[in-house]
Amino acid sequence: MQRAYARWARIYDTIYEQLLRPGQQAAITAAMRCGPRVLEVGVGTGLSLELYPRHAEVTGIDLSPDMLARAQEKVRRNRLSHVKALRVMDASQLDFADASFDAGLALYVITLVPDPEQALTELARVVRPGGAIIIATHFGAEKGTVARIEAALAPAAGSVGWSSDFKLSRLRTWARDTGLANFAGVQPMQPAGFFKVARFVRTDVPVAAGKRLEAAE
Repeated sequence: MQRAYARWARIYDTIYEQLLRPGQQAAITAAMRCGPRVLEVGVGTGLSLELYPRHAEVTGIDLSPDMLARAQEKVRRNRLSHVKALRVMDASQLDFADASFDAGLALYVITLVPDPEQALTELARVVRPGGAIIIATHFGAEKGTVARIEAALAPAAGSVGWSSDFKLSRLRTWARDTGLANFAGVQPMQPAGFFKVARFVRTDVPVAAGKRLEAAE
């Protein structure tokens, strides 16, 4: 994944800035309702950073140093004082204390993580009870012809750092089986609802208990 995004870093903004903007804005608006402390997982080149209000306290992480270097330049050039830290970090092994944030965002990245359930569990750990876990991405069709086409295209999409058949039901299953979050709805985005923003509310179940529950399934 680091190699894929090292190749994409120079042209990522040109291709994705306008395409991803509606979902980024909707996710950030939902996050800020929970409070100022926000963790953005997979912050990439920092396309979303200028969309946060100035009273926010944003921490961004990404696996790619090449992407983060561009995000750091945006922060410096545009004087984004609400961005408190940008760090190279694996979403599946977050180096933050429990309940450090009011909301956790994964914008167009959860489908690319090798173990999405582990990343979600880590995100739940660092978000306070009652806070939001917000996922923006393309969710594949659950069944039918479109689902079969997306499954067939998945290997090619993955080779360029994308995913075509990741389903919302996978996130809802994680929430149900661990008890770490409650599904709070999904919002279609432009263009034509291709991208969606899914929102979960963090419960007060400790992450350790959630892991034990999951193992017992």
